[in-house]
Amino acid sequence: MVALAQRPCNPCRGGVEPLTREQCAPYLTEVPDWELDATAHRITRRFLVRDYRTALAFANAVSALAEETWHHPELTLGWGFCEVSLTTRKIGGLHESDFVMAARIDALASGPLDSAWLPPLPPPKRAKR
Repeated sequence: MVALAQRPCNPCRGGVEPLTREQCAPYLTEVPDWELDATAHRITRRFLVRDYRTALAFANAVSALAEETWHHPELTLGWGFCEVSLTTRKIGGLHESDFVMAARIDALASGPLDSAWLPPLPPPKRAKR
């Protein structure tokens, strides 16, 4: 069986039923850090990082992956975390592609963040005289 992160992440065009809670179960074993919501329509994971700048860099990297795959998660960013939520809006629930994207985001998080994703630091403030 091909690992989730290696499967194609094809945009869902609609016309299919969302996955049921039971159908989500095998996928969740491959992305165990993701939580299925109470309605089984969304998966979410909170990634903890060392500071705001790193959270922003991670969000930027996820955004680039989203554009590449045309699968756009919701991102919530704060000091020391980036929360990622996935659902397929066209079908009002989860599709295999949501789990493929989750696996790809996990792979992104497991490696070092490329410094290109880090925003530049502002210049130090001068003390007013």
